[in-house]
Amino acid sequence: MSSSPPGPKGEPLFGSSRRYARDPFRFLSACEQAYGDVVQFDLGPLETYLLTDPDDVERVLVSEADKYRKPDFQSDALGDLLGKGLLLSEGQMWREQRELANPAFSPSRVMGFADDIVDHNDDLLADWADGEEVDVELDMTQVTLAVIVDLMLGTDLNDERVQTIREALVPLGARFEPDPVRFAAPQWLPMPGDSEYRTAVETLEGVIDDIVAERRGTHGNPETDEGPDDLLSILLRAQDRGEQSDRQIRDEVMTMLLAGHDTTALTLTYTWYLLSQHPEAERRVHDEIEEVLGDERPTMADVRELEYVERVIDEAMRLYPPVYTMFREAKEDTELGGYRIPEGSAVMLSQWALHRSERYWDRPDEFNPDRWTRNADRPRFTYFPFGGGPRHCIGKHLAKLEAKLILARTAQQYSLEYTREGDLDLLPSLTMHPRNGMPMRVHER
Repeated sequence: MSSSPPGPKGEPLFGSSRRYARDPFRFLSACEQAYGDVVQFDLGPLETYLLTDPDDVERVLVSEADKYRKPDFQSDALGDLLGKGLLLSEGQMWREQRELANPAFSPSRVMGFADDIVDHNDDLLADWADGEEVDVELDMTQVTLAVIVDLMLGTDLNDERVQTIREALVPLGARFEPDPVRFAAPQWLPMPGDSEYRTAVETLEGVIDDIVAERRGTHGNPETDEGPDDLLSILLRAQDRGEQSDRQIRDEVMTMLLAGHDTTALTLTYTWYLLSQHPEAERRVHDEIEEVLGDERPTMADVRELEYVERVIDEAMRLYPPVYTMFREAKEDTELGGYRIPEGSAVMLSQWALHRSERYWDRPDEFNPDRWTRNADRPRFTYFPFGGGPRHCIGKHLAKLEAKLILARTAQQYSLEYTREGDLDLLPSLTMHPRNGMPMRVHER
């Protein structure tokens, strides 16, 4: 077993962090193409191992998941934001919280959401007008926020709350853009943007406090566990039984509010962009919707018939995975790809690198929804937009249902035209956003 995987030569103090921060997408693709299955580099002082073999990704996420944990280096700013919610908690706490949350995301419950999702989308479309230019990223954020707050928190968002959340998301996103100085600096050192970040967290906490206060007394009977089956009601009944603190409820609601809308909004944003760039695929989407739905509202029964729509969404998540990379930390010395991975080092699992790898995909940079009709002999983790293993995204089925219904309902009435010139410019943060939004002109059909 060799102890030194290949990788790019870094600079003193910064390692490869400046190259990574300039363009993480190009950096990840270049590493995948140049160095093979395990790539070693430093992000500041952090020893990092990028895995580009899907079998190794499977080991980290599934078969040997107990050897890895969420990394300590994410526990400062991200911990301040999400605390010990489902995304960051570990061990027995995570298992108990996941078990508690599971009923809110059960397949039988999710199957009953179609009408609510379409209603929220219709509220958005009522504000569109033929020929108007809109920022599709903002509009998809608005509708997916409305869905997650309704279905998982049991309330609604007025215009003031939506605007408050939107404004807070800007400094939150900026805090997690890759910064070589942050990589190299100790966590205690004050940095530009810290004050704005803390203010944004406090603002969101105020929104959450209001939502929780509104729901108290409406969440059912803690003794029989009867009552509404949204996540917040489940958490409040558990608190009445002494099983949840105020802080834990805050952490779970913050995690659900942010993680529960963002990736779906981005999936839809990139799907609209790709359809605008590929008229034949857009025509096929419209033809399928007309055949399956006509002028009727989409229902749960219709979702299964929207096969090409589903392929389009899957292909959009392949080319533009909202979560473009994930990190784990080795809890002990391990071995991957024939190399020793030291305890405490960071393991990077990049959806961007594997989703666009020439080793596993035919013409990987090409938008081709029909590639999903073929039963290609690819390893499982060449495609993992929702992660995998025991910690896979709890909202996966809700997210896919939302994306199909919102795409279908919107495309019944509109086609969307991208209005900016040139290639799409991507902004890395915790998730991958289009830089400066997604301006599109809406045309009635």
